[in-house]
Amino acid sequence: MNIFLKRVYEPFDEADGCRVLVDRLWPRGVSKVEARLDFWVKDAAPSSGLRKWFGHKPELFDEFRSRYLDELRTNEPQIQAVKQIMDLAEKGMVTLLYGAKDPVHNHAVVLYEELERVISQQNNG
Repeated sequence: MNIFLKRVYEPFDEADGCRVLVDRLWPRGVSKVEARLDFWVKDAAPSSGLRKWFGHKPELFDEFRSRYLDELRTNEPQIQAVKQIMDLAEKGMVTLLYGAKDPVHNHAVVLYEELERVISQQNNG
């Protein structure tokens, strides 16, 4: 899979390939110049209600994961956002950028998991 995860606060690297911000809100303290984005796919992020409910609390992550996967699979704008990222990945390296401090308990990890699942289904189907 040509998709990688990286905090938007980490330095730009040529190896990042296509840089895609997958947060609904612009990350604090990062200028558009510093971010060096190719795309901002807001609809890949969880709904505002789900994001606020989760609040980046690790103890809520399992339930958040389940609810967010449901959104990614049933909400048309999010389905289209996943397809957009998949299309980009078919053309080359894609780095999904996120602002969360926790590298394990965040929506980008769940989005990555869903992208892996979709790619696996396409390869096996």
